[in-house]
Amino acid sequence: MKKYEPLPKSLFIENRERFCQELAPNSMAIFMANELFLKNADATYSFKQNSNLYYLTGIDQEETVLILYPDHPNPDLREVLFLRKTNKEIEIWEGHKYTQDEAREASGIANIQWTEQLDTFLYSMLHLCENVYWDFNEHDRDSARTITKTHYFAEKIRNLYPAHTYKRSAPILNRLRMVKSPHEVEAIKKAIEITEKAFRRVMKFIKPGVTEYEIEAEIIHEFIRNRATGHAYDPIIASGKNACVLHYIANNQVCKDGEVILMDFGACYANYNADLTRCLPVSGKFTKRQKDVYNAVLSVMKQAKELLKVGNTIDKYHEQVGEIMTEELLKLGLLSTDEVKHQNPKYPAYKKYFMHGTSHHLGLDVHDVNNKYLPMQAGYVYTCEPGIYIPEEGLGIRLENNILITEQGNIDLMANIPLEVEEIESIMQS
Repeated sequence: MKKYEPLPKSLFIENRERFCQELAPNSMAIFMANELFLKNADATYSFKQNSNLYYLTGIDQEETVLILYPDHPNPDLREVLFLRKTNKEIEIWEGHKYTQDEAREASGIANIQWTEQLDTFLYSMLHLCENVYWDFNEHDRDSARTITKTHYFAEKIRNLYPAHTYKRSAPILNRLRMVKSPHEVEAIKKAIEITEKAFRRVMKFIKPGVTEYEIEAEIIHEFIRNRATGHAYDPIIASGKNACVLHYIANNQVCKDGEVILMDFGACYANYNADLTRCLPVSGKFTKRQKDVYNAVLSVMKQAKELLKVGNTIDKYHEQVGEIMTEELLKLGLLSTDEVKHQNPKYPAYKKYFMHGTSHHLGLDVHDVNNKYLPMQAGYVYTCEPGIYIPEEGLGIRLENNILITEQGNIDLMANIPLEVEEIESIMQS
């Protein structure tokens, strides 16, 4: 099956129960796997499962469809999972696929059918239900919507059954997914554990003359040998002035003596993600200026972490962090009191050197689903990643840890990963 150990089916059973409780009476919800997208010729991109389908089933395979109909008169039809039917040829060319028994064990769903039977089941169930919920893989940061197989299928069903009421699953699932269960937190912690191993590996590897791509290679080596699926996202390995490019992924430059290298990377394990950023001196020792800027960012990070707590809101939090960052930039001489006094409230002065947000949700997606208007709750997992970018000095510093909010306060899930200047220099020089 997969590289990673499967998560317990109790997680997916509970997720389905919580989702179904939110549906309108006599409703059916349909979830479809992500498609295999063509790269070139007959090659496809690596498959990545639809996060909502995985959240509800634990099934990590293409051509999977889930139908939930909790009010169906026949208990056997309240949960039906459809799988791609395998054969000898598929097994020879692509390898093993889920059997029906394996899918039952992974998902906790008793009724497993082959995808070729989908239409027969679906149309008979549609005659009974009044509402149909669709999952269009929505995200508030997605400005370029992609038309998927689900869109075409939904249009087909609308044409055949125009009198039904059609609804979105996203508002329900986004709210549910924001609160991480203990099993989900354990999966994130496993991804973090693998990420820490990779970071400690490259701390000993980095020196003047190595290339950014060699560092990237060391990271993926450690990921794969520890059963990660791979990178949670394209890694940023940015030395010197490259660190001032927020989404730098070229990773093709030589790391020079006297530079600081910014590394933003994380492992993906069982579809859950880690998101770490650390900055290291290529020579093994920071200059005074580099240390001052680093410690300024570290100070903001420590104060920002304390603001991630039950009841706060993300907008208010970002305003609070902006005020803290402003004070640090004043101390560094990057801002003047006059600039701050006459700043535009809609674009504060600090944004010249810190232009991105401090935190985002983390989970099945690196930028996990969210509703920024809801107060923070226990079970939210946030990144905390302030930064200062000074292009004229060829210096960019960002530090990032992953934080779990609880009723008793927050927990830094990356507390064991070296962060203080003295510890970093000591390890690099040992």
